[in-house]
Amino acid sequence: MGDTLETLKSDLFAAPFCEGLEDTHLEVLLACAHEERMPKGRFLFHEGAAADYFYIIVSGRVGLELNCPNRGGLSIQTCDAGDVVGSSWLIPPCIWRFDARVLEECRLVSMDAAVLREHCKADPTFGYAMVERIAQVKAERLDAARLQLLDLYGNPEEGRHVARTRID
Repeated sequence: MGDTLETLKSDLFAAPFCEGLEDTHLEVLLACAHEERMPKGRFLFHEGAAADYFYIIVSGRVGLELNCPNRGGLSIQTCDAGDVVGSSWLIPPCIWRFDARVLEECRLVSMDAAVLREHCKADPTFGYAMVERIAQVKAERLDAARLQLLDLYGNPEEGRHVARTRID
């Protein structure tokens, strides 16, 4: 058991999400953390379901997908080791906005989001630290979506995709 806890602690504390957190905040995260292994093809969660957990990838890959009627899942981003999967746990109504499918067998740290939300309410300093980190995850997701839009709607006549900017 001690080795498992030490491995969990090492994996969690090494994640970029935890960088710069106070020791007391790291201990709160550790108390809410569990190690999980997921096989290729399994879904971590589905769009519209309650966001009761979020995940930090230790190894493997997870694809974020939007369910498109008549087309199935459309890939919007691939997450790798060190990435957070699931940022909807902190933002009401706390439901998933997309599906998350395991693309390569994963070892994950899963975090009990319901307990973490209570800690965020009880300790505003901890809550702010979580908001900062989730905002960073959201910003990265928006950047990825922006690049996909540039690729989709860029300038194909020039053989490359160019962003058009508007200057007022």
